[in-house]
Amino acid sequence: MNKFDKNRKFIPVNICILTISDTRNEENDKSGKILLKKIKTAKHKVYEKKIVKDNLSQIIRQIKKWVKNKNVDVIITTGGTGLTGRDSTPEAINKIADKIIEGFGELFRQISYKKIGTSSIQSRSLGAIINGKYIFALPGSPSACNDAWDEILKYQLDYRFRPCNFIELMPRLKEKM
Repeated sequence: MNKFDKNRKFIPVNICILTISDTRNEENDKSGKILLKKIKTAKHKVYEKKIVKDNLSQIIRQIKKWVKNKNVDVIITTGGTGLTGRDSTPEAINKIADKIIEGFGELFRQISYKKIGTSSIQSRSLGAIINGKYIFALPGSPSACNDAWDEILKYQLDYRFRPCNFIELMPRLKEKM
C-alpha cells in the first residue's frame, strides 16, 4: 500500500521534538529519544529537542517560538495527550492552530486500536498546521511514538511517498483564501 517513487529525490526537513511531561528529563525521556533516533535514521534533521512541563502556557510559548523560526518545518510533541487534569497538549495546540489535520488523530487511533484495543480511545493525539508548519501531538508512551512514526510520519514526511505526502504541500501551507 505505501509506495515510494524512486524517481523523486529525498527532501530532508528540520524537525523539533518537544517532550511534554512533569516527570521526564533528558535521562529518562524514552519517547523523545525514540523520535530523535527515528528522525535521524530517516535522514531528516533534528533542529532542536526540548522538554517542558505539562503546562498550557509553557507548551504554547515553545511551539510559538518554533513556528516563528523559518528553519523549522515540523514539530513533533510527545506527552500530554491523555485525559488527566494535567494533560493539556491538545488544548495548547487548538488555541494556536490555523488548521487541524483531523485524519492524523483518527488514523493514529485506528493503528493504536489494533494493538491496545479500546484503550486507544484515551488518546487525544492530533495533527495541526500553525504558521505553515506541521505539528503532530503524540502520546508519551514509547510504543505510541514508534507506531506514529513507523505507520504514519515516516511516509507522510517523505517526498518520495506516493500518491501524496505532507512535504509536497509545504510550499502552499500559508496560502490564503
